This record gives sequence, C-alpha cells and structure tokens, in this order.
Amino acid sequence: MGGGTKTALRKKSTVAIVLALILIVAAAVLIVPGTRTRILSLISPDVPEFTATEFSFNVGRDRVFAYLGNAVIATGSLGIQVFDVEGRETLRESFRLVRPGIAQAGEYAIVFDIDGASVRVFSATEIIASIEAVGRVVTASINNNGWFCIVTQEGGGSRGTARVYNSNGNEVYTVTLGSGFVLSAKLSHDNGSLAILNLTPHGSRVSIYRGLDEAKYEPDYVFELHGGLIVDIFYLPDGNILALSTDSLLLIDRRGIGTEIYTFYDNRIGGYAFGEDFIALHLYDYGIGYSGRLITLQTNGEILGEVSTERDILSMSSGNNILMTLQNDGLSFYTYALEEIAVPGNAVIATGANNILPLSENIVLATNDHSAIVIRLEEEG
Repeated sequence: MGGGTKTALRKKSTVAIVLALILIVAAAVLIVPGTRTRILSLISPDVPEFTATEFSFNVGRDRVFAYLGNAVIATGSLGIQVFDVEGRETLRESFRLVRPGIAQAGEYAIVFDIDGASVRVFSATEIIASIEAVGRVVTASINNNGWFCIVTQEGGGSRGTARVYNSNGNEVYTVTLGSGFVLSAKLSHDNGSLAILNLTPHGSRVSIYRGLDEAKYEPDYVFELHGGLIVDIFYLPDGNILALSTDSLLLIDRRGIGTEIYTFYDNRIGGYAFGEDFIALHLYDYGIGYSGRLITLQTNGEILGEVSTERDILSMSSGNNILMTLQNDGLSFYTYALEEIAVPGNAVIATGANNILPLSENIVLATNDHSAIVIRLEEEG
C-alpha cells in the first residue's frame, strides 16, 4: 500500500507541474499584446512546436471576425480593421456601428450595422463601397465575385426589401416582399439568381428570382416549408440551394423543388458549418446535458463521418477540408470524415477563447472579447 501511495503522489505531482506550466504559457500568450510567442512541446520533444501571435485590434465593442483570403477582419462599434496573417495592418475604416455584422466570400467582405444603416464592402486593402441603407438593415451577404445583397426593413409592418449590387457597388436589382419577415437573401455564384428566405404565417418560404431583371416583380420559383422553420440558406456552385431547418437539411433545386436529404427530428441543432465540399452539423440529444454528435455530410445527404460528443461546443467552423471545434477545454481538428487530428498544446491556446476561424490547415484564429490570437502549428525540422 505504501508503494502505491507514493506512486499516486508522484503522478499527482507530475500533473500539477504540467498544469502549472500550461497556466504560465497561457498567461504569456494572452497578457502580452502584439507579441509572437514560440511554444515548444511541454511533454515530448517529438511533438511539433507551434507559435501564437496576438493581434491588437482597435475596433471597439461587440467585435466579430472573419477570414478574408490571406487576411483577418475585425469589426466592432468603431469600424473595421484588416490584418494579414503576420499581423500587419492592411486596411482601417472608422465609422459607428451599434450591432456589427459581417459576411465574407472569397476575397471580399461586407460589414453592416444590424438595425442601423451603415454598410461597407471591401477587400483586404481597399474599400469598394460605402452605403447608407434606406430603412433598417436586417442582414447582408456577398458572393465570391464581389456582388452583394442588403436586406432592409422599410416602413411599418414586416415589409422587407432586398437590394442587389454588383462588384462596383452599383445597385442592379431591387425586390420588395409585401409581407413575411425577411431573414436573409443570398446570391448565386454566377450573379444570376437571388434567393430570399422569409417567414410566413404557416412556416418558411424561399423565393427564387432568376435573371435579376428590373422589370420582374414576382419570383420565378417558390419553395414553401409548411409548419417548419428554415434558419439558413446557402448557394452551391451548381446553382442549387442548401436549406437548414430546425429538424432537417434540405436541397432546393433551380426550379424550387425541395427534398429532405437528412433529418434529425430527435435532436436539436447546436451548431453548423456550410462549405462547398461538406456540411457539418452538431446535434444535441434532447435533455441529456451536452450529449450529442457531430456529423459531416456531402451535399447529396450522404454521411461522411459521425462521432459522439459529451462536451459543450462553443464554436465550429470549416475550411480547407478541415472542421474545427472549440470546446471549453480546447480545440479539436477533424478531417471532413471526422477523423480527429492531434493538436499539441490545444489546452494552452484555447484558454479564454470563445470563437475560432480556420485560416488554413495548420493556422487558426482564436478570439474572445479582448484578444485575437493566430495559432500556427509548425512541422518539425
């Protein structure tokens, strides 16, 4: 018994030392602003090292982030800033936002003031359009070609208007829905089709406008989900639309015909990530703590991977065929088939973070209300 007790004490001592080292390194990363810290493996010299660079953003409160090509965007109550991944500022624009929102596609981004009027469209180095919207901004979106759409509420009631602009910032199409609160509007990859998601008294509706002809007032096709709530839509490169409801994933074709490709009636959505290569869903079991599962699917509904999870997932994001999740105890990286990729020191890096963005297969941005840290996993040698 004495030997067993000494062994247990040695194990506890080792754990305590490791935890102390983790806290010291975390403090070095999070407290010293604007610094680049090289962190070696704490346990084994065979584990690759990684570096962490903290960015010092000056954009005010309520910050949100996005990844723009090879740059990181931050927006908050005081405007926008863009940094390259080495921490060099490439763009700054100061203006007031009450509730900042952001959307990004390819090398373009759009920042908007929810319930306000200010909108900015930009690349990593220049402002493309500065717009003061008519009415209150509900949301905005942008596609890979730099065409963008602004949704506003104008007048009384639930009347919503979607305005489409080309990559030069010129308005090219406007459509107003007489009723039904508009949740979002998305443009196809070829700039030739607009999909508007709105609520109806009986459920949700996706209206599809093809051709974007100013003489056209009525949609070409309409998909109705009676008794259901669609929370988001996403254009695929082939012109079809993915729609996520509270209990299913649907594919809506060019003619407005919808098909359920995956259902989850016994689960609730914890999070999701749309991508052109796969879709990731985090599904909680009802009434069983954080118990649930992660699944990845192809756009035809075929399951690529599935894993059980017992942890609260604070944030999830996909990019470069990689899925990243942030739990309260660290980062997890997965392939599109949900094969977990080992990440040394993730408990150190994730300290204090509440959101993540993938910048590449080995670079991630971890953010919280006070700091933004770019983490690079480096190969040996």
